Amino acid sequence: MAGDLRDIAERLAGIGEELGDLALDRLHRAADALRSEGRPDAALGAEERRITRARRAVEKAASLLAGPEGDLEP
Repeated sequence: MAGDLRDIAERLAGIGEELGDLALDRLHRAADALRSEGRPDAALGAEERRITRARRAVEKAASLLAGPEGDLEP
């Protein structure tokens, strides 16, 4: 059972990293839009914030499943 939880925690940690990459991509795209259009893209900013909230939730779930040892890296 503990192995199953650890496997899920590791998969969640990987998903958290993917979400972090997506959030960073949205920030880069928003910065590009600001440079080229002279105004921020509100939709990209909102999407980045939503992705970041999801990443934090997934990382929290991974941490909870990893247990008190906390031997998984975020």
